[in-house]
Amino acid sequence: MFDIFIKTHFAGAHHLREYPGNCEHPHGHNWKVQVTVRATELDELGMGIDFKVLKKKVNEVVDELDHRDLNEHPAFLNQNPSSEHIAVFLFEQLKASLHHDRYSLYSVTVRETDNSGLTYYGPGVDA
Repeated sequence: MFDIFIKTHFAGAHHLREYPGNCEHPHGHNWKVQVTVRATELDELGMGIDFKVLKKKVNEVVDELDHRDLNEHPAFLNQNPSSEHIAVFLFEQLKASLHHDRYSLYSVTVRETDNSGLTYYGPGVDA
């Protein structure tokens, strides 16, 4: 079993609607994202998934969020663009393209700062 990951980042603005504090006001973060794929076997080249392929697929989705007001993104019109919802959004957008007989999407980690973040595993994933 191999857990294969790439790290990337994006900058974005947001505000948390009805939050009882400063986060209710527009502000920004440089979010750090880690996407992990779990491979059950290796291909003929000895890889679970090519890092280049994984990075391309992840960046296609992350680029949708980069340098945007996340509250205006269709995924967050009816829910706050919290780190938790961002992680779920990324997971849901990536799960189909990162599903193969040899590997599948395992988790998405989102960090607002170096010291605070979360990992989302998705439904049916044994963490």
